[in-house]
Amino acid sequence: MIIELLRFVLYAFVQVFIISHITPTGLFGLGWCFLYLGFLLFLPIATPIVVQLLLGFAMGITMDVFFDSGGVHAVATVLVAYLRPWVLRLLTPRDGYDSSDSVNIHRMGWQWFGVYLVLLLAIHHTAFFFVELGGFRTIGLTLGKIFVSVLFTGLVLLIIQLVFFPAGRRSR
Repeated sequence: MIIELLRFVLYAFVQVFIISHITPTGLFGLGWCFLYLGFLLFLPIATPIVVQLLLGFAMGITMDVFFDSGGVHAVATVLVAYLRPWVLRLLTPRDGYDSSDSVNIHRMGWQWFGVYLVLLLAIHHTAFFFVELGGFRTIGLTLGKIFVSVLFTGLVLLIIQLVFFPAGRRSR
């Protein structure tokens, strides 16, 4: 519990005080890095959905407070927290998950991790950009933002997985 609280603070701090200052207008004004999603996406698999929803709301509202975005982050992160168990069920390995499994590229493999990451990032970014826009105006530009932001955020989260998450033995 303490470790998750520290992870929450670390992801929020890095997003607010580092990432937002490195790319304040996004990557060429088209792609943004939503690093804070790593907190939700890398939670242990056995985390109860109610806890995921509460943590998703807490992280989203924290981002909304710092970026004055009126609830857009909260909507998108709660949606991701809600859909994460279904995505995990969709991607369940033949042997199932161990109770101690966490989302880890070294344990789950590149293909599993890639599909998991792209699906949830696409869900988040689609919700985020369309709620932020308030409709489907300029759909081409919005789809471009979604695509580039999924690539940008996915690459950063992949690097975080490779650098900071232990390799350990692959059990499957």
